[in-house]
Amino acid sequence: MALGRLSQALLKSSLTQSRRQLSATADQGHADATKLWKRLTYLVAFPAVAVCMLNMYLKMQHHAAHYVQPEFIPYSHLRIRTKRFPWGDGSKSLFHNSKLNALPGGYEGVEGDE
Repeated sequence: MALGRLSQALLKSSLTQSRRQLSATADQGHADATKLWKRLTYLVAFPAVAVCMLNMYLKMQHHAAHYVQPEFIPYSHLRIRTKRFPWGDGSKSLFHNSKLNALPGGYEGVEGDE
């Protein structure tokens, strides 16, 4: 009997105290914080990402201008093909770059260039 009254009292108090605490009831401090973070996102974060992208692009342009392709060494444990790829001629990976990625027989176009 006492347990039933206690559980009813706890249930009643929890139901009366439950109230939605969403942004509609937020005070001015929360609204100011929202405006601050929105401004920081647009005025600091996006320009910082743009500057980082520009820095990366310029460094890659500099690197590409001075890039020398390393000598191909046919290691037996690299470029193992047990079956053909389902795209293209079957020997190139999905993200194959002919200037950077070697095939099992060596780099592409090296024989004709020399």
